Amino acid sequence: MTTEGPRRRVVVSRTARREVSQDDRPGGAEIDEQTAVGETYMRSLVRTQLRLALAMLAVALVPLASLPMIFALAPGVGRLSVGAVPLPWLLLGIVVYPMLVLVGWRYVRQAERNEAEFIRIVSRQ
Repeated sequence: MTTEGPRRRVVVSRTARREVSQDDRPGGAEIDEQTAVGETYMRSLVRTQLRLALAMLAVALVPLASLPMIFALAPGVGRLSVGAVPLPWLLLGIVVYPMLVLVGWRYVRQAERNEAEFIRIVSRQ
């Protein structure tokens, strides 16, 4: 049996970081220095994200806004029931929430994709 010395505990608290030079991130430098090219990049990203937000707002708002209109224009539809639950309650109380979750999920997924594409374009320059 061999005797080893007391075990020494090593704690790794942080990994070594490589310094990023200006050459490693040419598009990022344009944005950091707030040049005209960097402003164009940022304006493009903001415009893309705004367009996505407005599209998702329309996808969520059009069906929600049209339901009360349908019930007002066709009162017979508002009196329909599914089992013991009236159709308006079913649509506005149950069906709306999964639709909003799906729209929100789709928005986040597409916004992250837009940002990843933006990073790819900026770092490629």
